[in-house]
Amino acid sequence: MEYRRVGQSGLQVSEIGLGSWLTLGSAVATSASDDLVLRAFDLGINFFDTADVYENGAAEEALGRALRDLPRQQLVIATKCFFPMSERPNDRGLSRKHIVESVDGSLRRLGSDYIDLHQCHRFDPDTPLEETVRAYEDLIRQGKLLHWGVSVWTGAQIRRACEIADATGGYRPLSSQPSYSILRRDVEADAMPVAHELGLGQLAFSPLAQGALTGKYADGARPIGSRAADPQRNRWMGALLAEDVLARVEQLRPLTADTGASLAQLALAWCLRRPEMASVIVGATRADQLEENCKASGMRLSDETLQQIDALFPGPTG
Repeated sequence: MEYRRVGQSGLQVSEIGLGSWLTLGSAVATSASDDLVLRAFDLGINFFDTADVYENGAAEEALGRALRDLPRQQLVIATKCFFPMSERPNDRGLSRKHIVESVDGSLRRLGSDYIDLHQCHRFDPDTPLEETVRAYEDLIRQGKLLHWGVSVWTGAQIRRACEIADATGGYRPLSSQPSYSILRRDVEADAMPVAHELGLGQLAFSPLAQGALTGKYADGARPIGSRAADPQRNRWMGALLAEDVLARVEQLRPLTADTGASLAQLALAWCLRRPEMASVIVGATRADQLEENCKASGMRLSDETLQQIDALFPGPTG
């Protein structure tokens, strides 16, 4: 496993991170969750990503339970808040009240004294950004958080947050977590270059496009136990399972013969080609998936391979 600094900070994370969306606390049983997380640590993964809203706290609890016997100083634990945790009006968003209460709840569920990286799961148009930035400044000064970051924010939103932090002597966000993959490159036009300019590192989620880039859904296949075969977990896959998209994914397969990589490894290595990409977050449910994914760490794709991928899946300016 290789490690990278997050943005301009000294914090280093594994190139492959383990996420928990639709896996820990839900699709993966308790004992299997423990085994999966421990196997990740054995493989060199130190970056574990979750959110309060995943299974309404159950994912954080599962992650905290699995990590409880591991050395805390060797872990980088990230979580998020924004989405409603209940029907109560203040139990959502990025107000000072909700951020503080969400952090306290996450600390309790994770069984930790501090969180390495707390992220704004989305932008909150109903809360002054100054309030959000100052809340994070206070929580960092209290020692509950070490860093804060954003997820699925625009370039303008990221820039404004940095301006507010600079003007108040506070802490800039450390990272930006976009949905990024060969199938979804729109952030290359806005959020990604702005974040890089301002020193934020990238932590990509869904780098395998929820499994569409593994090739397991070719020819309309929906393997038993896969996300696409589960009506509770495939709600966000939509266009990713379109016949034309999966047909183009199959056109990537010849490149695996040239690189010696699987389709999944090719997709992860492609994301990691960008120097500002600190880690790609995978949502494995089995140890063998995780082991395959981790082999993408340190893999370098040739210019020819990258050009062939661009030809099949051009970027926003392609």
